[in-house]
Amino acid sequence: MEIFPAVDILGGRCVQLVQGRRETAHAYGPPLSSALRWIDEGATALHIVNLDGAFGSAGANVEIIRELIRETDVFLQLGGGIRTESDAAGWLALGIERVIIGTAAAEDPSIVRRLSEEHGSDRIMAGVDARGGEIAIHGWEKTAGDASAWAERFEEEGAGSLLFTNVDVEGLCKGIAVDPIQRVMNAVNCPVVVSGGVSSITDLRILRELGVAGAVLGSALYNGMLSFPVVMEAMK
Repeated sequence: MEIFPAVDILGGRCVQLVQGRRETAHAYGPPLSSALRWIDEGATALHIVNLDGAFGSAGANVEIIRELIRETDVFLQLGGGIRTESDAAGWLALGIERVIIGTAAAEDPSIVRRLSEEHGSDRIMAGVDARGGEIAIHGWEKTAGDASAWAERFEEEGAGSLLFTNVDVEGLCKGIAVDPIQRVMNAVNCPVVVSGGVSSITDLRILRELGVAGAVLGSALYNGMLSFPVVMEAMK
C-alpha cells in the first residue's frame, strides 16, 4: 500500500483543514519545506492539493506547484481546481504524474474517458469526496448523489484509479470510518486511494486489509500523532 503525505496549499502556505472548511486552516509554512521533509523521511510519493483551486481560484498557487515539480523527484499527484481538459493536460505536461478530477468529472463524467484515452488511464484519477455518503463538489459546498454510485460511474468512464476522501472525518484525527470505504471498495475494481481520518497505524492496517491501494496522511502527520518513518516501517 502506497503512503502519500499530503501537501495541501491555501494562500501560498501548506495547511491542513478540518472537514474541508477553509476557516479551520492551520498553517505549517512553505509547501516546499513540507514536501522536502517528507521526502527526507522516506516518502516516494506526494499528494498535492491546490485548495484555492478547489475553492474556485484555479490560477492560485501555480508557481508554488511548479516549484514542487522542479525541486522534487518523487511521484506527484495533484488535485484541486482542475476543471478542464486543458488544465489536466497542462499539469501532466509539466511533470505531474497523476491528476485528480473531481467536480469536473461529476459535472461531465465523459471528461474522465477523454483524458484517459488521451493521456493513459494510469495518469487520470477520479476524485470521490464524500459528505454524508454523497459526493461533494465545488469546494465541498454542494452534494450530487451517492458516492459509491459515482465511484462506479467513474470507473466505467475509464478512470485508472479513484481517490476516496471522507470529508466527514477529515482532519479530526479520530480514525477512519470503515463502512463508507468498504462501500466504495465493493463498487469498483480499480485501485482506490483513501484520504480522511487516517490517524494511526491501526487505521493503515485496516485499509491494507480492505485492499486499499494507497492512503493519504495529513493532519496526523503534521500534528505529530504519526511519525512518517514509523509509518513506513510498519507498512513494510
